Amino acid sequence: MTRPRISARISAISESATLAVDAKAKAMKAAGRPVIGFGAGEPDFPTPGYIVDAAVEACRSPRFHKYTPAGGLPELKQAIADKTLRDSGYRIEAAQVLVTNGGKQAVYEAFATLLDPGDEVLVVAPYWTTYPEAIKLAGGVQVDVVTDETTGYLASVEQLEAARTDRTKVLLFVSPSNPTGAVYSPEQVEAIGRWAAEHDLWVVTDEIYEHLTYGDASFVSIATAVPELGDRVVVLNGVAKTYAMTGWRVGWLVGPKDVVKAATNLQSHATSNVSNVAQAAALAAVAGDLSAVAEMREAFDRRRRTMVRMLNEIPGVLCPEPKGAFYAYPSVKELLGRDFGGRRPQTSAELAELILEEAEVALVPGEAFGTPGYFRLSYALGDDDLVEGVSRVAKFLTQSR
Repeated sequence: MTRPRISARISAISESATLAVDAKAKAMKAAGRPVIGFGAGEPDFPTPGYIVDAAVEACRSPRFHKYTPAGGLPELKQAIADKTLRDSGYRIEAAQVLVTNGGKQAVYEAFATLLDPGDEVLVVAPYWTTYPEAIKLAGGVQVDVVTDETTGYLASVEQLEAARTDRTKVLLFVSPSNPTGAVYSPEQVEAIGRWAAEHDLWVVTDEIYEHLTYGDASFVSIATAVPELGDRVVVLNGVAKTYAMTGWRVGWLVGPKDVVKAATNLQSHATSNVSNVAQAAALAAVAGDLSAVAEMREAFDRRRRTMVRMLNEIPGVLCPEPKGAFYAYPSVKELLGRDFGGRRPQTSAELAELILEEAEVALVPGEAFGTPGYFRLSYALGDDDLVEGVSRVAKFLTQSR
């Protein structure tokens, strides 16, 4: 009997849908097609110069040519602790910080450290594509709490309670949200946090988009809003979105000391320390002010309003106004099954494929985020490309019968 070449555990992992769409768009562009991509979630701005300068200087330091502590440079861990207090009012020690190779490693290590096989995690859908794979790899069981455009993609305490069982160990809480841009109000954050505390649940909260909110929306950390959660909160964050540093791969995990120590042990065998040069750049970022993100947020806000207006002008498309991050998540359910030049896409995945082929616009279908019938479009791209791309989508979709 021939054994499988690839383990069942790894075979079950899906490719990142957002990166796959981005890769296909770039390949088509390289082949000469004028594709506009709304797939990847990364700022179109360069990393600020003072951060780059810090990295250049670090390259010249012999100290950074050697191994450093697996959990992160001591000065960076302290700077993250200081930044956490500054930005969210959550007081922690440097010993409660683990510096990771990007936010994705922090996500995986959080679940790997907290979950035993069969433990359930409540996940609000739509959700970012990496969460299910990290939970699955850790042996956990994902329990979806599905939201839609009628509530602005926000989950209620009643929905969460209906999904809770005696096997529920963790609530994954994300605000602002990828892919929907939903932001919970301070009152909603507090209510959900108190419910989690009442039932002795862990809360893993992803705060990577903390500085990207618009209008009257504001970011509130659940760790600060609900002190009674105590030492059952794990905060995930990083420099990627705030400082346009997606390629530098520096994230972090903040939590109780025993959790951080266990996750650090895992990282010591998996990757050892994060690149020292990237850590030096991250130190300059988190220790500096927030003027760079203020400029980016102004541009994102302008693009957000333009995209939402244009999408809602397309018959059959309904797009709630995102309050944070840099994504719009319109419903296209009314367009499914219609005739597009002899083809009748039955799913948002099929419709997205058709749009890429015919309109040369790349966007990510809702199937990737656990809710078919939607698209995710990032507005972290230039104003002209944004208008051109949505215009192409509108022109194509209005031809349906």
